[in-house]
Amino acid sequence: MQATLMAQDSLEGFRREVRDWLASAFPSVLAGSAPQAGAAEPDSPAFRQWRAALCAKGWATPTWPAEYGGGGLSTAQARVLREEMRRVGAWNPIGYSMGVRMLGPTLLEYGTEAQKLVHIPLIARGEARWCQGYSEPGAGSDLASLQTRAEDRGDHFLVSGQKTWTSGAQYADWCFCLVRTDPSRKHDGISFLLIDMRSPGVEVRPIQLISGRSPFCETFFTDVAVPKGNLVGPLNGGWTIGKRLLQYERQRSEDAPPRATEKRPIEEVVVQYLGRDDTGRLADGDLRMRLVRHAMERQAFGLTMQRAALESGAGGPNAATSILKNVSSLLVQERAELLVEAMGQQGLGWEGEAFQDDELACVREWLSGKANTIFAGSYEIQNNIIAKRILGLPDHAAPAEA
Repeated sequence: MQATLMAQDSLEGFRREVRDWLASAFPSVLAGSAPQAGAAEPDSPAFRQWRAALCAKGWATPTWPAEYGGGGLSTAQARVLREEMRRVGAWNPIGYSMGVRMLGPTLLEYGTEAQKLVHIPLIARGEARWCQGYSEPGAGSDLASLQTRAEDRGDHFLVSGQKTWTSGAQYADWCFCLVRTDPSRKHDGISFLLIDMRSPGVEVRPIQLISGRSPFCETFFTDVAVPKGNLVGPLNGGWTIGKRLLQYERQRSEDAPPRATEKRPIEEVVVQYLGRDDTGRLADGDLRMRLVRHAMERQAFGLTMQRAALESGAGGPNAATSILKNVSSLLVQERAELLVEAMGQQGLGWEGEAFQDDELACVREWLSGKANTIFAGSYEIQNNIIAKRILGLPDHAAPAEA
């Protein structure tokens, strides 16, 4: 009991420290103005000031070790920090980057000391952008069939091949990439490389989507020289590291920027377009029922996320992230569909003065959200992982034993 009280007192002291720091460091003009998911990074003195302050404090990566530029905070302290940031409308300007969400935790787990010293501080300071070189035109769901090759040339690898759906590659400084180093083996012939995107032989071509955005790219490597020191983990041991990174990717981050469909409570938006009946309820009983069901599922999902975070502890994510990824993807799609339906013809606009900016943003979010059940491992692939690794069901695709 005494230890619990001391821990609570310590957290309350830390909370006061955070409040005092935010009062002096966070520009109030930025309150509640976090950019939407996939939107361009703001370009303003206030934004640059806030990013520099949070990164210098180490609190943009609060639980990373202080020796690498992180905050060195406990999980409980990081939760207090997020609570206090939300209280004043503050947000983490680099919290949803690939370096922070995906590569950083993976490199802390598998990287050499030299690799950590070079790359982790740059990520923690928001000074390096990363992209992911996994999928290929002929290797999507069956990622292990990838053919981008890395030939051993003594002191370096020579990388040639093509990656696709490389998010943000046109802006990235570095790419964490799965490459084939042994063509005679499938899973056990893959290595994990860090590739400088400014290297000669790297070419990036953005892909325009139906939503009008171009967040994804095709990336071509033509005889790109990569130093041996950029190999993470053992040669031909990249599949294990690559899968671990995907678990970090599938974790729903508390620092995720809001989507266009999440700017306002969904009930408020629906009432704006449909109004209420004489009893104060939505007249459309079917839509009312679906809104209630959606609200219940979102609440259950939020509680499950908290439980999963507490259960995983310092051990990091596990196969349960596949469940969270699938549920999250469906909830995002369902929310967008409900909003577009409630807006009626105002939810079908693409451009023009007849539509408000938030209406156009919701339409684009509805369209781009169709990819949620495809990227980061498709819905079907996640179901396979859930079946085999969580439920322990037999793998019918595996060859039968003699």
